[in-house]
Amino acid sequence: MSVSKETLLWTGVAFVLAALAVPWFLWGSSRVVAGLPVWVWWHVGWLAVTAVVFAAFARTAWGVGVEPRGGADG
Repeated sequence: MSVSKETLLWTGVAFVLAALAVPWFLWGSSRVVAGLPVWVWWHVGWLAVTAVVFAAFARTAWGVGVEPRGGADG
């Protein structure tokens, strides 16, 4: 069974999204922006990024690595 480039790409994207979900580089930062700690803003921005990436995944690659190629839908 061979793994497609598309599967590897989306796997890499998933790992990057998971790795950067926790703002380890902001630990210990006491900076405040608009009344909230900067790490809260990181999470808000990161949630927006992940929503856009998931929308792209759902539109273009839903079923990659799960459904066999050339099936009834593809």
